[in-house]
Amino acid sequence: MGQTTSIGLALGDRLPKRQTSRLRRRSVRIFLHVHTSTTVSPRSTTSEFSVEREWHSDRRSPARWVFSHIWRYKVYILGILIGSLGNAGGGAVMPVLVGQAFNAVTAQPPNTTTLGLTAVLIVASQIARAILQLGRNFSSEIIGQRIERDARDELYTSLIGKSMSFHDRQSIGDIMARATNDVREINLLMNPGINLVVGSAAFLIFPLIIGPRIHPQLVLVPLFYVVAYVLAVAYYLRRLAPATERVRRAFGQMNATLAESIEGVETVKGAAQEDREIARFRHKVDAWRAAAIGQGDVESLYLPALIFGMTMALGLLHSLLLYHAGAINVGDVVAYNGVLMFLQFPTFATQFAYPQVSSGLASARRILELMNAETLLDENKGGYAGKIRGDVEFDHVTFAYGKDERPALQDVTLSVKAGQTVAIVGQTGAGKSTLTKMINRIYDVDAGCVRVDGVDVRDWDLDALRRQISTIEQDVFLFSRTIAENIKFGCPDATQAEIEQAAKAAQAHDFILSFKDGYNTIVGERGVTLSGGQRQRIAIARAFLADPRILILDDSTSAIDSATEDLIQQAMFRVAQGRTTFLITHRLSQIRWADVIVVLKQGRVVACGSHEALMRTSKDYRAIFAGDDERPKKSASISPLSTPDLPREARGALDAGGREWEVGSRE
Repeated sequence: MGQTTSIGLALGDRLPKRQTSRLRRRSVRIFLHVHTSTTVSPRSTTSEFSVEREWHSDRRSPARWVFSHIWRYKVYILGILIGSLGNAGGGAVMPVLVGQAFNAVTAQPPNTTTLGLTAVLIVASQIARAILQLGRNFSSEIIGQRIERDARDELYTSLIGKSMSFHDRQSIGDIMARATNDVREINLLMNPGINLVVGSAAFLIFPLIIGPRIHPQLVLVPLFYVVAYVLAVAYYLRRLAPATERVRRAFGQMNATLAESIEGVETVKGAAQEDREIARFRHKVDAWRAAAIGQGDVESLYLPALIFGMTMALGLLHSLLLYHAGAINVGDVVAYNGVLMFLQFPTFATQFAYPQVSSGLASARRILELMNAETLLDENKGGYAGKIRGDVEFDHVTFAYGKDERPALQDVTLSVKAGQTVAIVGQTGAGKSTLTKMINRIYDVDAGCVRVDGVDVRDWDLDALRRQISTIEQDVFLFSRTIAENIKFGCPDATQAEIEQAAKAAQAHDFILSFKDGYNTIVGERGVTLSGGQRQRIAIARAFLADPRILILDDSTSAIDSATEDLIQQAMFRVAQGRTTFLITHRLSQIRWADVIVVLKQGRVVACGSHEALMRTSKDYRAIFAGDDERPKKSASISPLSTPDLPREARGALDAGGREWEVGSRE
């Protein structure tokens, strides 16, 4: 335990006081990371990053989630309830007043006073009813629009916070369907869905109240309808739920196919596969259509319509029998049957509303599938957040992209000192890019650990860690925004002068000014309006502006012509100075920058050293460059070999197990 404590203290010496005690408490776990290669227990969360809100949704079920969003707007809920009761009550007054008017007209002599008062009451009640109905619809629309906004915001935040392991498993088209159409269904669930359901429930109440006030027996038929209606709707919803679920799922699959085909349209055209892709899309459309027809079949068997017809016939017969017996008068017969007609609204309105509610809940379920999906990363708020020096250590790292897949990295152990440049080479699929993605926790290790400045990356505040690491990849992603916005993407508060300074350092300033709008030029989607070399230099300018302590250059000049490569290499060499740099490339002109070259094969470190040493001693390294007649360029502006302040004193050595090596520090 003495050694364990010393490690905890050593780490604590470098941390702020408020974090020292925290890491001391973790010293036993840190000891295990250093000295064992057992499988790491992942931290399962639902989001890699979280945004603090004043409200929290209940994600335990689709219904709870929707209700937790609706419940935030209690004033508007009250507006819906009052409006629904007012609408139903105002409507129920009508047949009662009409019945009284019948009695006034048939009286001998006709009671004109009662008739006039009844007419005034009818007009007044309908004006009040219209006002309350307006308030109800307004409240429902407000809630619907707001919960759509809130649901979309919550889903977007969750998706942005998910780890790459989550996104690797998802179809972009399906995600887009859930983020657009399914979120829209949440709005429609509220309005007209729940709005009509609540309004219909109010219409069910008044026949049960007014019927027995006319005659006690007249409660029987409305009661029969309500009981039969509830049972029929419950049966209907049980059949409707899976049907709407199939429709939403089929729509998502259709959308995913469409998005994939459009994204790869150049490949489709290049291979002359338009007909095949059209047939594939039509197959998905047919599946969606079949699911929609299946939902229509369920909706066609809506039993409350039959029950309503039976109710009207029974009600008329019952009221006429009571009239014949002298128990009620003509006005009562008119009023009672008019009240029964009220049941028409819940019968036919809910035939439209319940499918909308069911579809909304199916969409909510699909949205929750994304938001509740576990990610193995967490942001570790309150973790270590110091300034990175640049020491990086891989300690028996093993990682696989899937549980049943071959490990992309196997027991990798190596150590890099701050400020060093390390070239990582290997055949395709050797694990080069995967290795560097462990540093900024794009992925988390399955076993072993990765340390930055001696601290396990899982103990870092994730935001603080990533802000100090930049990656420039072969396929640079640019947003469909201005060039200036793309350069300052990692530093949104950067000034125009700082942006231009970074662009000049990246050899990008001149070509940017050649555009009509200069730095305000809008690049196309993914930067398609720029050449490959221009996109690379924009990415390098972004890295200059971010001023990272660790820089990862991932095969960033593999598809660029020689003239452009010269400019980019100058920019890359500048941005790499004074930083720990990982260089993934097969170009000897760049590999010779490195203090040490690491050779990966099938996820393992098999050799390391200088180019000349590896060509003599490593069969795997020679296989990579067999027949490569590329020669390093002599330009002093490019080759660091001629730079007097950057001597090549790198040294590398394999450990007894043939895995671990360490790079000396740059003088």
